[in-house]
Amino acid sequence: MDDYRRLLDRHGVTWGEKLIPYVGEVRTSAYLMNGHDYWSACFRQLGGARRDMDARMGELDLDRVVRDALGGDVLDNLAALRLTPEGCRLEARTLAVLDETPLSTTLLLDSGMPEEVTVTVDGVAHVVPPGGAKLVAITSASTVVAGEPIDLGALTRRARAARVRLRAGFPCRWSVTSGDGQGWYPRGAVRALDARLRPYFHGDDLELDVPAERLTVSVTRGMEYGSATVDVEPAPGEELTVELTPERLYDAAARGWYGGDLHVHLNWMGDEPATPERAAAAQIGEDLHVLNLVAGNVAGERVYDRELLEEWVGRDLPWSDESHVARFGVEYRNDLLGHFSAFGLTGMPTRFHSGFGDSPDTHPNSAPLAELRGLGAVTGYGHPFHTDLSDTDPPDRAVAAGRNCSAREIVVDAALGLIDSLDVLNHSSIQATAVVYRRLIGAGNRLAVTAGTDAVLSISRRGTASSPPGWERVYAWVDGPLTAASFAEAVRRGRTFATTGPWLELDVDGHRPGDTMRPAEGDTVTITARTVGPEVEWLQLRTADGVIAEGGPGLLTAELTVREPTYVVAVAGGGPHPRSMHPGGAYAHTSPVYIGDHVARRADVEWCLRWLDLLEPLLDADGTFASAAQRAAHRELHDQARQVYRARLREGRAIA
Repeated sequence: MDDYRRLLDRHGVTWGEKLIPYVGEVRTSAYLMNGHDYWSACFRQLGGARRDMDARMGELDLDRVVRDALGGDVLDNLAALRLTPEGCRLEARTLAVLDETPLSTTLLLDSGMPEEVTVTVDGVAHVVPPGGAKLVAITSASTVVAGEPIDLGALTRRARAARVRLRAGFPCRWSVTSGDGQGWYPRGAVRALDARLRPYFHGDDLELDVPAERLTVSVTRGMEYGSATVDVEPAPGEELTVELTPERLYDAAARGWYGGDLHVHLNWMGDEPATPERAAAAQIGEDLHVLNLVAGNVAGERVYDRELLEEWVGRDLPWSDESHVARFGVEYRNDLLGHFSAFGLTGMPTRFHSGFGDSPDTHPNSAPLAELRGLGAVTGYGHPFHTDLSDTDPPDRAVAAGRNCSAREIVVDAALGLIDSLDVLNHSSIQATAVVYRRLIGAGNRLAVTAGTDAVLSISRRGTASSPPGWERVYAWVDGPLTAASFAEAVRRGRTFATTGPWLELDVDGHRPGDTMRPAEGDTVTITARTVGPEVEWLQLRTADGVIAEGGPGLLTAELTVREPTYVVAVAGGGPHPRSMHPGGAYAHTSPVYIGDHVARRADVEWCLRWLDLLEPLLDADGTFASAAQRAAHRELHDQARQVYRARLREGRAIA
């Protein structure tokens, strides 16, 4: 952690990483609230297409991006000094302080002047270009001079102190806010905000200093619980005990189901290097049964948390118990072919990334996949797609040009049996990923639905990245005690559903997801789906041919007369809801119950073949290869996948 602290102190929240789009986004997200259009600001400044962003990020004035994206808004963590021909004006959200310790914040120098302006902060001169912007770290005790001294009194207000003690009876996630939305935390806690800008921290029997004024205290414990809220108003100097317990909505483990988050970073840039102890508090406070902390790079050779992976590979982390398992795994990253995570490793891999910095796209993703599988890992593509895609769309948008970490090679790896799962539940486009997933299983591939949030514990303010681990989960039915091996095997066998919060069951004549049933042609099977959760608004039953039944939440039943091999999945969803941190709202999707051994729908097979055709010009345009042999290795793998899909057509396994 000391090395990461030095990187933060020297370089700020990017920790010295090469400035590529998501590195720039982490930097700006340290200041911006959710909902501000960061990418639009980038496009305006670059005037280029998304595929040009990597090459041109160095041209961006990111301080100006922050200013433009805000559009005049003022944030709790970012005061603004407007420099205009009429004079200087300080704009700030006034924050309460309880003692004499100066408030640390950032000042946005926002110039509307036609010439350069010099602003001196604590004796250091900062030159702001005409119409430009600059971000400067300050405290409420700083001296700021812009032609004349600037009064920083608007940054803070003095409040009389009190103390609250929080008890739930077991570790939970807490939020304490004053009337203006300001969050209050225990001493030493990371000042984290979730995707809905709610301050939060984890634990039980906690003490924190607060202002002696009206406060709102909320508590929850992951998706299996509701939330409880109470308003309190401690008197000055009072120590007030708040006992508050969230109601349980469902108990998955009691039914043999365990929820996991297969894609969580401990450290990956950010504003506060994270320790394993923080991961432990988050996992237990969220009652997250399985936590996969992945080592991975950002934009270069450095692999964050590699040393911890080397120390703990193949072993449970020390806070694991009979109902909580934590492991270190890997996120293998290639921004052209896709990123995938590995859980349940028994040894150290030799590959962590390709295509970054001076490293070419040396090999297809099949090579590291084979190595990770040889080390006992269950693998799955993460944050797969970032576009809109409907059930009737061709795959062109999913394979669009540019290096953007989309899971483009999954159509290859699925055909060749090299990948176990797809994170249908992710922080990007769930809808597009669900469409691709159903096309893949409809084309004869067997993949489990999984979930990976890509939460980053070293980042405290960046949408879903700073939300707690497990805000989306894959639930796997485990036959016996929970272990890393038993959970990995359940995922491998497709005994899963993934969700932003709702409980979702699927039963087909006594068969659950991952099962294969073999009724005779003409037999009728009964399909039942059940949901639990206040956020569910609709429920669907789907086969390879599409939706066969839909209705409201709770219970949905349909009958299916078997004419040919197919699959059955259940899908549930709803609009935005406090329990769902995904911007798209509530969603849950099961893995299939397979009806017949060889499901291969002609339209889906041809859709996958079209995808393969699109890969070739993509690699020619955006691939980086050190030799013709490296390019040929990708083409050879794609040809192998084509042969698999075409064989399904020739062998009559593809249903018209």
